[in-house]
Amino acid sequence: RYKPSKKKKKKKKNTIGEKQFLCFRNLNPETELKRYFGARAVLGDQRPRQRQRHFHRSTWLTVLKDTWPRFSRPGISMTLLESKDGQQYFTFEHSRDYQQVQFKFLDAVESMDPNNIVALLQLNPYHIDCLLQLSDVCRIQEDQEMARDLIERALYSFECAFHPVFSLVSGTSRLDYRRPENRAFFLALYKHMMFLERRGCPRTALEYCRLLLSLDPDRDPLCMLLLIDFLSLRSREYSYLLRLYQAWEVHRNLSQLPNFAFSVALSCFHLSQEEQTESGEREKLKQKADLLLQNALIMFPGVLMPLLDLCTVQPDAAVVSHVFFGPKSQQSPALAELVSLYVGRTHTLWREAGVLLWLEECVREVLQRVDSKDPLVEDCQNKRKQRYQNAPRNIHRHVILSEIKEATSALPLEVTTQPVMGFDPLPPLDSLASYTRPESHHKMNYSLNREKRFGLVNTPHRIAIAYLLRNSRQRSRSQVKQIVFRLC
Repeated sequence: RYKPSKKKKKKKKNTIGEKQFLCFRNLNPETELKRYFGARAVLGDQRPRQRQRHFHRSTWLTVLKDTWPRFSRPGISMTLLESKDGQQYFTFEHSRDYQQVQFKFLDAVESMDPNNIVALLQLNPYHIDCLLQLSDVCRIQEDQEMARDLIERALYSFECAFHPVFSLVSGTSRLDYRRPENRAFFLALYKHMMFLERRGCPRTALEYCRLLLSLDPDRDPLCMLLLIDFLSLRSREYSYLLRLYQAWEVHRNLSQLPNFAFSVALSCFHLSQEEQTESGEREKLKQKADLLLQNALIMFPGVLMPLLDLCTVQPDAAVVSHVFFGPKSQQSPALAELVSLYVGRTHTLWREAGVLLWLEECVREVLQRVDSKDPLVEDCQNKRKQRYQNAPRNIHRHVILSEIKEATSALPLEVTTQPVMGFDPLPPLDSLASYTRPESHHKMNYSLNREKRFGLVNTPHRIAIAYLLRNSRQRSRSQVKQIVFRLC
């Protein structure tokens, strides 16, 4: 009797990766768009396309498009490394020919000329890192459609290389981010997820977020736990966020992350306002939401003022004059990074009139608890001093990928002073490289003085700047200056 109960507890640990939380249908944005606008509005008078292709494979992540080059396997395959504790560990592998193309790609990146990457992609139309890099360049130049199309092409190439046992929805398939061959898959999924969120498909984006978390839930290399609460709120999956919080709080201490501390309280509040919730349950949820938000404000007082500032709300005089929420409520740089990330990402969710009134009530209650010397206030202050000393590398990686200016400005100098490659931002220090690049004879033909003058650290930005400078004759000086200023 004791052994089966132990197995059940193990399964509960990674609830987010269980099959019941991932569904193939939810990986398709058309499913969400049909729910919003109806199948007729989404599909229109589309007819099944007659593909004049010699190769066609049914895929879940994306669909082969007629506008894409003819698909031929680029030299990527997937291998099953081992099966342990009911989980399968896979890795992508590069063929000899693909490795040579990869070396040429690295030379093209160092040249700072996007035309070299374009030329390489014309010869190898499904080379993953070329697609990711050019997607960043297109996005910076505001060609969103092309940027999204390149990412979808990369995902299609990956899915055609999947191992027969690899499953997107089982929650038992693992990929190690420390292996360079696997990282591009994580990044392609992340970029695709963000395109879906901007396109107005937060529910589909949430499913991709769950998928990314299930691939490596222990290390969480792209820090999906800093994003999953936002996507849950955007897609109104309040109950799911509460279930995740309850299942993972014991072993992951989610309450110590500002985003979960505030977002779980906001989820409880929204559930208490839903009409289908019974009156008795509404009252319980409202009381729970009040307590959770008060505790979040006591634990992370640095969230309030920048949140109100981005919501364009003038704080009350009692709040401004109080020491607790004033500038003296100092926080460590690591905590400031987390706070800036949460505020910059979710401030739009707090702008609703009902939410702001509820926030005002809780802030007043917090001030009363602070003035009455509530023991929780001192306890949280001690926790802030002892914890949040240094942010781990995956948090910095997440902040760089998020491109939220409030958070990127809070990055430490050791991150901002080193070059960050768009196709592999902040690689793990304990990387497991299966092959190494030979010494390149290709010299960078881009001026380092010009790079220092612009102060850029992101490779896609540098490539875009180089492209603009080379083609500056076609633009006025003020146009180039405005684009450079925006990128910087």
